[in-house]
Amino acid sequence: MVRSETIPTVVSELQPSVQQAGSSAAMAGGYNLLGQRLGRKGQETRERILVTALRLIEASSKDAPVTLTSVARDASVGMTTLYLYFPNLGDLVLAVLTRVMDCADSAFVDRLRARWPDDGLGAGAQGFIRAHYQFWRRNSRILHLRNSFEDAGDARFLHYRNRVSRPLIELLILQMDGVLEPMNSPAGNSATVLTTGFERLATITTNPIFFTNLRDIGVPDVQAYIDDLLNAKAELIALAVRHHRDKAKNLS
Repeated sequence: MVRSETIPTVVSELQPSVQQAGSSAAMAGGYNLLGQRLGRKGQETRERILVTALRLIEASSKDAPVTLTSVARDASVGMTTLYLYFPNLGDLVLAVLTRVMDCADSAFVDRLRARWPDDGLGAGAQGFIRAHYQFWRRNSRILHLRNSFEDAGDARFLHYRNRVSRPLIELLILQMDGVLEPMNSPAGNSATVLTTGFERLATITTNPIFFTNLRDIGVPDVQAYIDDLLNAKAELIALAVRHHRDKAKNLS
């Protein structure tokens, strides 16, 4: 059993996991494709490409997808220069996704690091689920672009998702007073299923097609319906945490 006073120490070791995931796709930040260390001008060029790509992704649509050509044009760099930093669109999207995930800790991950009191499990789960949803609602374009690469079988994005999901699973295990090894423990299995569920819920509820379909079948207030789904997911998390904490107490 992991006691509450040890959680901050254990969790602090997990903190870099979300921020560092995908760093290889970002060319380690300080080198170009040729392995040359970037000087100030090279860093500025790379940053301009990333900022431009993020802006274009946020404004993209099915009818106007982001391409390397459009990024190069809007960033005022030649295609040869762009390829030095990002040889394909997948590498560029991974670098942008990593930049977006730099904000994940303060946006929602930190809500899992603080141990939820036994008499406040519902509030803790609600706070986390809503923060997670709001983060991906703000970044829905990059979320669905990431998913499109996954659906196409791009192993880089599948590995990326596994790396950024692992810390969330581990933090949930700690909330349950479980142990991190083995991962297929009862608490580990519950945390994995719950994480898969709230990540899928964020994907569905931030998809414009979801809103259209609900309106087509006569749902009068789509956002209220989404709130109900978030409440249900938070309730499931709170119930699972309580269940495993009670089991841990009985074993101690």
